[in-house]
Parts: sequence; structure tokens; C-alpha cells
Amino acid sequence: MEVISRKMTKQKEYPVKVVQFGEGNFLRGFVDYMIDVANEKELFQGSVVIVKPITFGNLDRFHNQDCQYTLQLRGRVNGEPQVSTRVITCIKDAVDSYSEYKKYIALARIDSLEFIVSNTTEAGIVYDDTDEFQLEPQNSYPGKLTKFLYERFEYFHGDKKKGLVVLPVELIDNNGIELKKCVVKMSKKWGLSSEFLNWLEEACVFTSTLVDRIITGYPRDEAEKIWEELGYEDNLLDTGEPFALWVIESKKDISDKLPLVKAGLPVIFTDNQKPYKQRKVRILNGAHTSFVLAAYLAGKDYVAESMQDELICNFVKDTIYDEVIPTLSLPKEELEEFASAVIDRFNNPYIKHSLLAISLNSVSKWKARCLPSFLEYVAMKDELPAHFTFSLASLLAFYTSDKLLEGILYGKRKEEEYQIRDDQKVLEFFVQKSKLPTREYVEAYLKNEEFHGQDLSKVKGLTDKITSYLSEIKEFGMKKTMEKYF
Repeated sequence: MEVISRKMTKQKEYPVKVVQFGEGNFLRGFVDYMIDVANEKELFQGSVVIVKPITFGNLDRFHNQDCQYTLQLRGRVNGEPQVSTRVITCIKDAVDSYSEYKKYIALARIDSLEFIVSNTTEAGIVYDDTDEFQLEPQNSYPGKLTKFLYERFEYFHGDKKKGLVVLPVELIDNNGIELKKCVVKMSKKWGLSSEFLNWLEEACVFTSTLVDRIITGYPRDEAEKIWEELGYEDNLLDTGEPFALWVIESKKDISDKLPLVKAGLPVIFTDNQKPYKQRKVRILNGAHTSFVLAAYLAGKDYVAESMQDELICNFVKDTIYDEVIPTLSLPKEELEEFASAVIDRFNNPYIKHSLLAISLNSVSKWKARCLPSFLEYVAMKDELPAHFTFSLASLLAFYTSDKLLEGILYGKRKEEEYQIRDDQKVLEFFVQKSKLPTREYVEAYLKNEEFHGQDLSKVKGLTDKITSYLSEIKEFGMKKTMEKYF
């Protein structure tokens, strides 16, 4: 079978506008996908050069197929199953910053270059005091970026028109702000000129971004079957869900420079991404955290499987529409549209999302994702939100165990043992308290301010309600208790 190549795709020649630090599945299924769509509509007309920012691995797969690859998006859209296939042709080259340093640093001198994109993992945006200017390349991503920008500044003699827009997608809060801090700190450590620091400030734009799309990557078990359907071999084949959202926050308006909205893509340019982050954390992550422990104890193992159960599906919908959306500030229509997409995403048959995997660190997740909605609902309505209250009782049921071995707590679902993973102090609390009489256990948990930043036993009626729910879960099981109340 022929391997996909430039000859096959008839890739158009565009000037290099984007240098991308990172060659992983997410960037290829998210950023490069969007650039490719904008190119097809003749709105962007730019190509991407990928930079491998770490020593591990090689770029052979990219070079063997001229950086061409296929993306399949699979899931539900408006409740209906959908599979779409797209050949991505926007990547022009892939360069190793270590073994091809001269070729890599020469990218900074490309006249048409406008954007830097990166996904170097959360650990990538970290200041490294041991990084040195003369290294080829620097150890850290901020070090590499500082040297790269300085090379451009020098080559174009500080021309303000040659500044770059930096678009990090690493999953940390205020990723652009944090990356810029590292670059400025590195520049000062290396004694780079005040003119360069001014150029960074005035000519470059460091955006903070929020990204949302599940990328499932190379479908190892299905690859050959998909190749047969495509009619060619593709060792860079990438898969993901149809849903996507890219929120880009910057002080300067860059929407004309990066015309993704005009291409019909799900991108929001804003000077404040906070409401969108809140929407994602409260609706998507909050719904996940609120139902997965109950669903697991009710006999389910995966998210999509849970959503096929009418009882659990309705529990999720009611949590979102009745208890989360009323507490958020964005327009109700926007929130409900996002919520509808979340339900489709949870119901994606192509993604096997394990409930036990999501259960990791549930105590801190409940605080970050569910507690704000819970407290705002109580303040607004002067009553307990039934679903979030039940989810807290489910958490206490899930964490009930006195068996702690080598940093793992072991719970029981009927006769089946399951692993509970959390911080050591959290697990030790449950070993000591979860076998107490039900009300004492509930009181001990709610009063623990380390878990929630406050004493939740002071919330009117909460101790009584959780004690009641937990007693019934223990006596009748999770499924029957959910059927009684929901």
C-alpha cells in the first residue's frame, strides 16, 4: 500500500507563518487542523514548520510521508453519530532543535513568520536557572524561545514589524503570562539589551489560551482497517472528537492576523478568558466529577456506557441545567449550547473514558469543579442542590475503606476490589474515619477545612442530607438509591 505523501496530497506552497514547538497528537489534531481549514478557505495562506523541542524520539515518521497526515474526528454532533476525515497538508517541514540546530535557529530569520505555537506539556513553561545563552539549543522551552526571539530581533535590527504572536496551549492558568515572565527573566539573567526587552514588550504579543478537544491520537488497534478505507498507509494518523474550542486572550486584537473565526472555526478572541474557563470547569469538568463515582458504584465502568443508562444520563443533564447553569454569568443560550455539546461528548462511543481514571484525586477535584456551583446555588436559592449534594454522598461512599497499601486505598464494589488514588493525607483520613458511624463520618469530612477551604458542616441541612443519602446507599446500594431520588 502506498504511503501518504506530498505527491498524493498535492500540497499547496505557502510561506511559513507558524513555527510550532511540539509534534504531538494534540497540536496536530487541534491547531494544525484549524490552520488547514483556514488555508482551504484561502484566508490564512500560511504553512507550519514543526520543531521537536526535546531530545527523545525522532522525526522519521514525518519525513517518510512529507509531513502529510490524516485526521479523523469521531463522535456525536447534535445527538447524531458523525465521522469526518481530513487530510492535513499545512505542515511544510519538521526540524529537530538538537540534531539540526542551525536549521532550527534559521527559522527565526524567516521574513514571513508571524506565530509561535507550543505544547510542551505543563512542565514545559518553567524557568530554568541553569539555562545558558550559548547552548545550542537551550534546555528549557522558555530558554529556547528567548534565544529564538533574540535571534529574530538581531537579524531584523529590532524592526517592530517583525515581532511574533506567541500562542501557548500548555494546560496551565494564564499560560501566556507565565511564559512571558520566564522569557523576560531569562533575558535579564543573560544580560540581553534593554532594546530587546522593549521589542518583546512592544512588538510581540504573548496570548493566554484555553483549549478544549479530546484527541485520542493514533488508533493502534484500528489503524490498518482505516488505511484500507483510506486507500493509503498513514503512520501519523490522528483521531479525536468533533468538538473543539480555542479561547485566545490578548491585549491586542489579533483576529485579522489569525482569521480562524472567519473560517467558521470554534475560536473566541477576547481580552478576558475567565468566563469561558469557568464555563468549562463548572459544566464539563464539574459534571464529570459529580457523576462518575456514583456511576461506578452503580456498576458502570466508562463514561459513554454510563450515558446509555437513562437514570445516570438524566442525573448528568439535571446537574448541568438545574444546578450549574443558573450560577454562571455568560448568556444562558451560550451556556445551554455548550452544555448540549458536553452531553454529546460524554456520549461519544469512540472514546473509552474510564470512570476510575477520572476518579483520581476526586476530593480536590470536587472542591475546584463542584464546590463553587454548590455554594452559589445555596446562596441564590437558600436550599441544597440535590444532585451536587448526592455527589458528595457518593464520594464518601466511594472512598469508604480501611485498606491502605503502598499509597493506594482499596474500596469494594460488591465483591470486586477497586483502587482509590489520592494524596496520602486524604487517603489516611478515610482509613481513619470512613468506618465510623455514618453521621460521625459525614461530620468529620464536612468539618475538614483542608478539603474545602471551609467548614461545610455549617451549610444548613447538609450534614443531615448527606447522612441520609449515605445511609441509604450503604443499605440499598447506589443504583436503588439513585432510582428513589432521581
